[in-house]
Amino acid sequence: RIFRECHFCEHRCMVDRSREKGICNVGKAAIATEFLHYGEESMLVPSHTIFFSGCNFRCIFCQNWDISQRQKGIYIEPEKLASIIETGGGRNVNWVGGEPTPNLPYILQVLKHCNANIPQIWNSNMYCSVETMKLLDGIIDLYLTDFKYGNDSCAYRLSGVKNYMEVVERNHSIAYKQADMIIRHLVMPSHVECCSFPVLEWISKSAPRAWVNIMEQYRPEYRAYEHAEINRVVDRDEYRKAYEYAREMELKLMD
Repeated sequence: RIFRECHFCEHRCMVDRSREKGICNVGKAAIATEFLHYGEESMLVPSHTIFFSGCNFRCIFCQNWDISQRQKGIYIEPEKLASIIETGGGRNVNWVGGEPTPNLPYILQVLKHCNANIPQIWNSNMYCSVETMKLLDGIIDLYLTDFKYGNDSCAYRLSGVKNYMEVVERNHSIAYKQADMIIRHLVMPSHVECCSFPVLEWISKSAPRAWVNIMEQYRPEYRAYEHAEINRVVDRDEYRKAYEYAREMELKLMD
């Protein structure tokens, strides 16, 4: 029913996905690539990572813009992908993108055919609806989340999403009660005080047992050149300030 009036994410486009596409531009699930990933957090590898095309964000600095902003890839029958997963040798299945949220109906079909007891990872921007969070309850073993922004203004200006803080804080709180969690935060140039600090403060208060990965690999991609403050790499001082603040908050930091 959600698919017919799509509200898997909080854009709530309410389109009939069997006939048209919403903001995410996802119709039939398109898998850009799938492979055993050794570049994720050490406790997760090798991770059988499924990259979907399409995303409900419009991040102007997206490093995967070639798949997030384009419908690029192939449709794999759910039963076939389930078989690939069962024999792939991964420690887990890592649903990512783009963004997995618009592809949830397909993912559920795959899992229906998957007989192996393999942990499931939801690798997401967490801008999904409450209805989606209810569907994920009991299915997902680990939420691998991307907590980008510390305020609504930056989220709207750089990723085109409204009410970011309310939605993402709510979903992190729900996910924190449902399963294990690793929260990733990508430090961005000129956004330490406005974004990194508030994100880390929220984690300290609301998800203190979650693992936190403070990431420094930002690089200006896609349309980052349109905004001077992010059209450069993060300098060492910016990353150090964010990392030291996380230590002050006594967060569970990953090496």
